[in-house]
Amino acid sequence: MDTTVNRSRLFLAACISLVVTAMTFAIRAGILTELSESFTLTETELGWVNSMAFLGFPIAMIIGGLLYNQVGPKLMMYAAFICHVLGLVLTITAGGFYGLLISTFFIGFANGCVEAACNPLVADMYHDNQTTMLNKFHVWFPGGIVIGSLVAFAMEGMNWQYQIGVMLIPTAIYGYMVFTSKFPKIEHIESNTAENIKGLANPLFIFIAVCMTLTATSEFGTTQWVDRILGKAGANPMLILALVTGVMAAGRYFAGGLVHRLNPSGVLWTSAIVTTIGIYMLSISTGGMVYVAAFLFAIGICYFWPTMIGFTAENVPKTGALGMSLIGGAGMFAMSIWNPIIGQWLDQNRMDELGLTGDTALADLEKFREALAAGDVQSNAVELAAGQATLGDLAIFPAILIVLFGGLYFYMKWLKKKEKEEKILKGRMTKA
Repeated sequence: MDTTVNRSRLFLAACISLVVTAMTFAIRAGILTELSESFTLTETELGWVNSMAFLGFPIAMIIGGLLYNQVGPKLMMYAAFICHVLGLVLTITAGGFYGLLISTFFIGFANGCVEAACNPLVADMYHDNQTTMLNKFHVWFPGGIVIGSLVAFAMEGMNWQYQIGVMLIPTAIYGYMVFTSKFPKIEHIESNTAENIKGLANPLFIFIAVCMTLTATSEFGTTQWVDRILGKAGANPMLILALVTGVMAAGRYFAGGLVHRLNPSGVLWTSAIVTTIGIYMLSISTGGMVYVAAFLFAIGICYFWPTMIGFTAENVPKTGALGMSLIGGAGMFAMSIWNPIIGQWLDQNRMDELGLTGDTALADLEKFREALAAGDVQSNAVELAAGQATLGDLAIFPAILIVLFGGLYFYMKWLKKKEKEEKILKGRMTKA
């Protein structure tokens, strides 16, 4: 098979698998209210259901990162396909809270397999242009969320099981491509697992992993709860999600010039500043201004995920596939912890707005939910205030990143200057 054609076909299969991954995030975000009503779930229980996707993801990435050099990306993509099918079917047939926990875990595990296989595969195939191609690959995460958001919007009023079932179509397409494609050997990334593990001790890698927990929470903490947080802000949550991810897709596709102009650390620092402003604006906006704030937020989070992985591949290369997997896994593991907490914040902010305290607070909150479902105007106002307060809480994460990425930017600038000076000195000594 022609090498170029094979590379292009594999890249396409990887992109479609990432579309499925993204659709699971978008459609689940769109059906949270229906799941809450169908199974009588609290916000905290919804948070636990959400967290299973974010827990399955890092587990798959840790396992995949450790096994990548031995099993290669093809077997990992087989596992992704099987777990996607299993997770989607089990979600459709779930009978309650625990069934949703199990099925969502399988979907999260499948999503993690996709990232663990495809990030190093793309970095290896396009070893001379890693950050740009990883950004182009990750176009299809926001691109898939646009697709999923529009599907959820178009299917409003239909049974939520049909929205889940739609995802089986692109799953079947990427499964066929994976099972009928030839995969290349690992050639251009560090493939010695022992060396990969040693590379993890690099302080720069540890720093980036910590930062990844904050970038992921800034992005997914807002987008995964968009329906519950912005549902009463006077703008359609699914259209907000489609706008955000559409801007992200366009930004990532044209990322090459920006990354080279600012360099990855500069991109990350700028992104943290814009994300903080965007989330703050979302926390005070209503009506049409929500879309303006969402646009700014989208520009902010656009480059976080792929640039973090690209930065790791370029600046901590000894970590290889394991390093890229663990960076992504760190972000998703953080979300498995923060999702239930965000749900608790939302419940607590509602109780604060209603002035509910004491032993009867939770029972009174349930009465509030019933009034909200009935379209009570006063309840809508409380829901909006609680959602905006929760966004204010979420703004803390990118605000911390402004400081951390600012330090990284100046450190990398100093490091490059030092390397340049050492290179010049070495050249002079060679001539002498």
